[in-house]
Amino acid sequence: MIRITQLKLEIPHTEDAVLKKACRMLRIRPQDIRHFQIIRRSVDARSKPLLYHTYTVELEVPGESKILRNNRHKNITQTTLPVYRFPEQGNEKLQHPPVIIGSGPAGLFCAHMLASHGYRPIVLERGEEASVRRRTVQTFWETGILQPDSNVQFGEGGAGTFSDGKLNTGVKDPAGRNRLVLQMFHNAGAPDEILYDAKPHLGTDLLVSIVENLRRQIISMGGEVHFQKQVTDIRIEDGAVTGVQLADGTFIPAEIVIPAIGHSARDTYQMLYGKGLSMRMKPIAVGVRAEHPQTLINLQQYGTAHPEHVGAADYKLTAQLSSGRAVYTFCMCPGGYVVNASSEPGMLAVNGMSYHARDAENANSAVVVTVNPDDYLKMRASLQEDSSAPGLPEALSGLLFVRQLEQNAYRAGGGVIPVQRFSDFCAAAKSKNLLPDSALQTAAAAGFSGPGSEFSSPDQKWMPVMKGAWRAGDVFHIFPEEIAAGIAEGILLFDRKLPGYAHPDTILSGVESRTSSPVRIDRDAGFESNIRGIYPCGEGAGYAGGITSAAMDGIKIAEAVASRFQKFG
Repeated sequence: MIRITQLKLEIPHTEDAVLKKACRMLRIRPQDIRHFQIIRRSVDARSKPLLYHTYTVELEVPGESKILRNNRHKNITQTTLPVYRFPEQGNEKLQHPPVIIGSGPAGLFCAHMLASHGYRPIVLERGEEASVRRRTVQTFWETGILQPDSNVQFGEGGAGTFSDGKLNTGVKDPAGRNRLVLQMFHNAGAPDEILYDAKPHLGTDLLVSIVENLRRQIISMGGEVHFQKQVTDIRIEDGAVTGVQLADGTFIPAEIVIPAIGHSARDTYQMLYGKGLSMRMKPIAVGVRAEHPQTLINLQQYGTAHPEHVGAADYKLTAQLSSGRAVYTFCMCPGGYVVNASSEPGMLAVNGMSYHARDAENANSAVVVTVNPDDYLKMRASLQEDSSAPGLPEALSGLLFVRQLEQNAYRAGGGVIPVQRFSDFCAAAKSKNLLPDSALQTAAAAGFSGPGSEFSSPDQKWMPVMKGAWRAGDVFHIFPEEIAAGIAEGILLFDRKLPGYAHPDTILSGVESRTSSPVRIDRDAGFESNIRGIYPCGEGAGYAGGITSAAMDGIKIAEAVASRFQKFG
């Protein structure tokens, strides 16, 4: 197989033009090609507003050795794609099928791999199936009535279902799991471009049907998937798991239990800790969602406010703060929405979401500052002084920390998303020209959730684009002062890299608190916890940071189970 990298063509062009240019570089005829595949495609905007696509392609042709000898260009090499191989099954016998707790990407891909190799897994999900969950979430955004067990965080597909659906990851992948994940998404209905785009994404509108197709595939291969089945207890005998108990009292025996619970199942963390599962605090990052007009981001990144053939522009920004903390953008959503992503009553969290077209008016991204266990313990001590700290063990202090921020955000917005202009955030002053307080009740009754409303102030140029009600609030004081000051400093630093980022009208909302889990569930080299038969998995266990990395971790757990046990039945 011959690989050509840095193959560049001006946008727009056809796929046939890519093939023809590759042939010219190799000095071969198109009809000589046995196989041609685009491996990677990215946008090159270094000559903006002139834009290019840069490709990595692979070709199979007769006489490859001779062609390579005659083409000594550094961008033309011989290569082989990594071939993924599932391990040979082990010798131990299972008395019951493996039980997987959660149907986010980690749980779904773990179940899919186990089902495809004869292990007949049982998936237990506390939330609803994706299409029903979508209606439940829409009702929450319209009315503010929260369903604690089925929302933006809980339900089929996990938190990633209501996101931009990014599928890129920085995880090293010599075993070929990353490519396998993309192929499995493609087999479930994802578009072809996810197999080669440098920054593949799906969008919420596509994800709903894709995760439902993954579930149907699991069932067709002998697995089971059950919704609105919350695990409230696990049974342990002689240091090994023997099964799980559901909220309705049902007991399901199992000698393999895989918690793929996601980063927001805080009650499940507490239950598992109480059962003796080894856990520890893990650093995370917290902050705000920052919104800018997408035309501004397009102009800065591509040299034109309305680019054709490349879609909405994105960005990724990082900086070091004077405090020594890191600040960075996270889960950037071109042409997207800020969404109310709450999952607990009396608390409020935000996230970003895009549809596949990425055609909403604003771009948004989390701007987050790193926090660590020392910050958790400091918050814990301050709450204990006024006797308001709940009785959580020290290892779960990160849960206390993020819950406190979410309570602050809930109060700052009066139960809806609090919003503040950047200039007012820097002054720690409530914004007054986003939505007049006198119109708040009328706007909420009308279902107001975005720009172009009769309730908007005429002197405000930039308006939030949100799913869920919002109002002007004091976002700055949601955070400890050092964190809030770090957010402001970070935005000013980002402005040096992306001019306009620190515009006074930049819209900030909070709190972005679900970047990852503040807890890590310990596991050994075989991926097993200190309790035999429990295999912590995915982002909720502290071993992933996005859809693709969580799915890859789910595959790793399936491999660990299969390499030890015979297939079930």
